[in-house]
Amino acid sequence: MYFIGATVQSPAAMLPETCSQGHGSNFIISTAEGGSICLLCFSNLLNNPKSPTVHVSYALSQLSQALFQPHFLHSLLAMHSHLLISPLLDVLSNFDDEPIAKQTIDLIQRLCDASNCNGGGNSEVYKEFVSRVSDWLSNGSLGWSRRQFYMLHCFGVLLEDGEDFDVYNSIKNKDGLIYSLVTGLQFCNDQIQGEILFVMYRLSLLCFMYVDDSGIDCMAAYFPKIFKLSLEILVKSQSDDVRLNCIAFLLVLAKKGLFQSGNSKAAGSMDTLAAGNLFLMTEPDIDGRPLVVLFAEAVKGPLLSSDIKIQTATLDLVFMYLSGAKFSENELNLIIKEDVADYIFEVLRLSGNKDPIVNSAVQVLDLLSCAEQSFRPRLAIGFSTLVPILQYVATISLHPMQCHILKLVLNFVSSSPGLVSSSTSEEISSILAGIFSNKVEILPETFNLSCSLLVAIMKCTSSRGNSSLVALLKDALTSVISTCMENAFATIEQILHSLYFLKEAYAYEQEDYCLTSSVNGLRPFILKIFKLKILPWFIQKVSELEDEAFALGLIEILIFILVQDFNTDTISFAEHLASSSWFSVSFGCLGMFPSNKMKLMVYLSFHSLIDVLLGSEYGKLIKDAALHLPSDPKDLLFLLGQKSYHNLELYTCQSAILLVLYVSSLYDDRIADDNLVLASLEQFILLNFSDFLCEASSFVTADMIVNLYGLYRGFAKASFQIPYSPEAERILFGMLCEGDWDLFSCAIHFISLRWLLQQEKLCLPLSSQILNFCKSNLIGDRGEHCAKAAEKVDLHVLAELVALDDNFGAFIFVCLLRDLLEVPSQNYEIILVVKVCKNIVEIAPGASDRFHVHGIDAVLHDILRYSLSFQELFVAASQFIFTLLKYVQSESISNSGAWMGMSKKFLEYMFPSAPSHGWNNEALLGIGILSLILHHSTAGVLKEACKAILLNTSLAMAINASLSDALSNGSTLFNGDKGTRTGETLICFLVLLFFSIRSIRAILLDVVELQSFIDEDAAISPLCNIRIRCHDLCKLLHYGPLPVKLIASSCLVELFSWISDHTYSETSALKFRDGYLLSTSSIIGGMIFYSDIRVAMNCSRCLSSLLSMNDPENTLLISQHDLWLRVIIEELMMYLGIPSLTPKSSNTHYKPALNVAAAFMKLSEVPPWMIMLFGDSCVSNIIKNMTPSCPSIELVIVFRRLLELGQLNSVHIADLNKLFHACRRHVYDDVQNGDISENHVDRVAESVNDAAGVYRFLLSMVSAQSCPRRYEQRFQWRRQLLEEIDLFMKCVDERALNSES
Repeated sequence: MYFIGATVQSPAAMLPETCSQGHGSNFIISTAEGGSICLLCFSNLLNNPKSPTVHVSYALSQLSQALFQPHFLHSLLAMHSHLLISPLLDVLSNFDDEPIAKQTIDLIQRLCDASNCNGGGNSEVYKEFVSRVSDWLSNGSLGWSRRQFYMLHCFGVLLEDGEDFDVYNSIKNKDGLIYSLVTGLQFCNDQIQGEILFVMYRLSLLCFMYVDDSGIDCMAAYFPKIFKLSLEILVKSQSDDVRLNCIAFLLVLAKKGLFQSGNSKAAGSMDTLAAGNLFLMTEPDIDGRPLVVLFAEAVKGPLLSSDIKIQTATLDLVFMYLSGAKFSENELNLIIKEDVADYIFEVLRLSGNKDPIVNSAVQVLDLLSCAEQSFRPRLAIGFSTLVPILQYVATISLHPMQCHILKLVLNFVSSSPGLVSSSTSEEISSILAGIFSNKVEILPETFNLSCSLLVAIMKCTSSRGNSSLVALLKDALTSVISTCMENAFATIEQILHSLYFLKEAYAYEQEDYCLTSSVNGLRPFILKIFKLKILPWFIQKVSELEDEAFALGLIEILIFILVQDFNTDTISFAEHLASSSWFSVSFGCLGMFPSNKMKLMVYLSFHSLIDVLLGSEYGKLIKDAALHLPSDPKDLLFLLGQKSYHNLELYTCQSAILLVLYVSSLYDDRIADDNLVLASLEQFILLNFSDFLCEASSFVTADMIVNLYGLYRGFAKASFQIPYSPEAERILFGMLCEGDWDLFSCAIHFISLRWLLQQEKLCLPLSSQILNFCKSNLIGDRGEHCAKAAEKVDLHVLAELVALDDNFGAFIFVCLLRDLLEVPSQNYEIILVVKVCKNIVEIAPGASDRFHVHGIDAVLHDILRYSLSFQELFVAASQFIFTLLKYVQSESISNSGAWMGMSKKFLEYMFPSAPSHGWNNEALLGIGILSLILHHSTAGVLKEACKAILLNTSLAMAINASLSDALSNGSTLFNGDKGTRTGETLICFLVLLFFSIRSIRAILLDVVELQSFIDEDAAISPLCNIRIRCHDLCKLLHYGPLPVKLIASSCLVELFSWISDHTYSETSALKFRDGYLLSTSSIIGGMIFYSDIRVAMNCSRCLSSLLSMNDPENTLLISQHDLWLRVIIEELMMYLGIPSLTPKSSNTHYKPALNVAAAFMKLSEVPPWMIMLFGDSCVSNIIKNMTPSCPSIELVIVFRRLLELGQLNSVHIADLNKLFHACRRHVYDDVQNGDISENHVDRVAESVNDAAGVYRFLLSMVSAQSCPRRYEQRFQWRRQLLEEIDLFMKCVDERALNSES
């Protein structure tokens, strides 16, 4: 390189006219550093092969630097763009120096890039370089030295930078170039082969992109040889660069369809090209091996390369090779035999889940799997590699390889079920459950393959008894069904695959496959899915279905489930299916898809369903007649109304129709209009009923027809559609009266049974049917409720009907008992009917009123007279009487003499046997009955019966004796008798005393002296023998256990209420001995804070009554107990004044003390200490803690009295006004909403077959009297509350008026 001048100055000012060699200035270009370069000198240096390499290298570097200067580059390209082409190429051919060659190639690339970017036709520099280099390479005499290697590399670089048609045309001797390159491939030098392959790769791209004007592809003639040579290079080469170039070249050939045997379209229009392709696939290589085997050997090395690009490209080549050529199975077998599949599995194992490798490898394996027999052993070896890959692709939404990997896994699991381990099956199931969980998006094909794979896993040997797999299957089933049912875009294939999965999962849980319990097993779970998701969805979408396949698939699965076994879960599912209007839905499917296949499937589903509901073989009639039955329900009814004329085929069809109508009607599934069904049924009865009875099927009986007729008559009555056929009714009733039927032998609808019980003409035949029911079904024991409508009638249904007032159910039972009493030796039957009646009342308490309306008391009186010599009958009758009295409304009881007679019978029975046998269950039951009679007398009924009880001397003596024994023990009262028969007897007597006091106040108040209950020396009234003194009750209250305390306190409440009423009446005053009230109040006051609120409330009421009495001893009582009463009030103030998270009024344990406070406030002179307790701060805190939702009447009374005493300031009054207004609105809302039940008192819902049951019930009745706010007293409480609030408001108004005046 020659420079002129070394000072950095302006290029224009410093540019010399000639260089040192005399070359003109037009060949000199200045540089940015102030120097210049003579292009002719530069060219001469490069053209001289003897130039020192150091000079050449320096000159190239200086030119390279100058090319980065815009001014220099622009001047060079504008004036001498082609001058340097030849010198630069001479460098490559003249110098065997790698750094100089690299510098030269970089300069050539720089000049080409600059010319292409500069525009203005300067791209000709690039084309000339391509043309010169291609000519150099195609001269045919290259010895493939290092210099030619540099030229070849330069050509590859040039081709890599250009892909347009002009560049392709710049290559003049294409055929010679290709020939030369193919010849060079035969050399063993890896570097040369790599460069040649890269050039051929770039040339092939240009060849296939642009062809000659003649339309001839220059590479076509060399394809067979190129392909073989490339494969041999891949087999031998260990260089990754050579492998990459070779594979890239082969990929181009493959993408252009050159591997497609016989497909001329994919590669071009020339027949020679097609022939060449065919030659490629069939001609053996030099060693006689098929090209397929050579190809397999060639790809093994690149597959094990550490370069991921080479691995991916190799896999793509294999995929293109296998997918492009139409391989026979034998050729695929050769590929697999050469262990290509094993290599690919190894690549997958080491891939690290890199997407490019995974995608390519799985695609190839999918193609290899077409050769099933030979691929299966390879798949078994590499299967463990696929599971982690499946785990990887399952976590990526819409991964392209999900389907392919699932196919491979499914292929292995289905073909080798015995080789899948338990842990592997669990892992795969877990992966698939994750796919279904909607966390990732999947294609429909992925969904279908996943379902099929889970089915295959269930069939594996290792899946048997795997409880962990069951849990995974449950998760998968839930997600699968949700995906199909909740996705509006789910395809029919997805739905069918999900149903198939569901079916196989149901079949999977067999005894030898799954050891999970029936509760946690798959079958109950699947049935639950059907109930909650599939059936509702199908019923909703059935009218929108467009494909018959789905409906057929669902029906097929339902049939499969129903025929598996007849366990409890299956029966429950069948009932749910029938209750979901399955018959109507099925006929709807028939209407949409009226094919023979659909009709057969629908009737087969009816057959399976009826077999489960009614028993095996019942549905056989439908199965036999399925081919002859029409698809439209109206046509079925028309067929039913035809005369059979002993036509066996028509008779079978009519029997099947009756069976379908019968079962569907049991579940309120009306498959046709009620009027049409009734008309057809009546027509059948008129034309065929007599013949039908003669030839009655063992499955469709006359009883079913009766039940069906009664049902549709009941429907007609309910809808006020009265028209019917009297003749059909006469025929049917005639058969019923003849007795050749059994009403309860088969299932019957509630409406049908109700209609039959409403027919007065059928009372007599129904009486015998009910007797048979009592004998065969219950045998006197209380039946458990059964919710199955397809079961025989149970006691709950019958009880519900008897309790209604629109039928003769209760009347039939009463008549049946009366008829049985008239027939000798019917004790056993009477016992059964009586026990059934008792159970009916316990199930439906309203039945007790219906029994009384129809005179059950007279019948029971006759039974008691009849049964005194028959213990078992007497006990059964006693239990029934107790149950009747327990639930009957008092206004329903008649005042006939039957109850007085029964009372005497019980008294006659109890006391003669009690001394010898003790108070046994029967005797205690009698006491309970007497107590209930006394209880009902408070409503004004059973007065004479009550008098007989109250005046009975034996009863009074027994009570007194029992009380004397108990009271004589003093402080040890009941310690030894608690929970024993003695303790229960005493409690029953105390309950009897409680109701006796209430009864005396109701019916004998004017003739019984209250003084006899107070004074121990008072004479017993001649009109009443039963009594207990007040002090004895106080002893029981003090020493007795909780039940005794409760009853004793309740008796004291009744006595003190009686005393209060007597005090305010005009009768003679009561006489109390000195200290009587004081001692009584001591016991009662001490129980104010008792833990049981019922006892405490009773004692507070008693103490309030004592405080309100106008007796001189009352003042003494207050003064003597001043300290204790003050403690009670102080505790109350402390509780009411402390803030709480819950409203004070919602708690009840403070109410006894509040009752006492209210009693104090009602006194004419309130104790000063009490007024002091209600200071300003205390009153403010109490008001603040009150809520309008549940106020206390007593607290309103206290505030009203404080207002009268002037203890409330204006702030208190304003707050209370606001509070009481809100309270009043709340009460009105409460009444308007009707949220309070007005039913009778809750009672113990248990049978009273023993003394314990009687004891608990009687105790509950006494406890109910002690409730501070019972439901039946709710109205009274509201009224009193509003009255007290009104009184308070009135006092406020009066005070305001007084202050104004």
